[in-house]
Amino acid sequence: MKSLAELKAIKEKMKDKVVLREGSANIRIVVGMATCGIAAGARPVLNTLVEAINEGGLSDKATVTQTGCIGLCQYEPIVEVFEADKEKVTYVKMDADKAKRVVEEHIKGGKIVSEYTIGASK
Repeated sequence: MKSLAELKAIKEKMKDKVVLREGSANIRIVVGMATCGIAAGARPVLNTLVEAINEGGLSDKATVTQTGCIGLCQYEPIVEVFEADKEKVTYVKMDADKAKRVVEEHIKGGKIVSEYTIGASK
């Protein structure tokens, strides 16, 4: 980075991603980003969720955040979906393709992707 203009360009480019992580929408998507989650591949899952929400025009409906250890290391990467007046949905053993499907079917379409949930993994 060599100038203030470059810094402003970077800020503008990243603005959509920061808004998604700080917003206050009805649906909150939380990705476990402790050491175990990162080692299992949570970073690409987080990035895919942010991109899919942004590209799908869903930033007014859902926010994507990260948290530390969720406590179920054997199921990492873990994604939890919180919706007002509904029970939390915990998706386990996630990857980028599964994350795209969760956004399309659950976040956009309102239908839980049951085969990715913790109940299906037990």
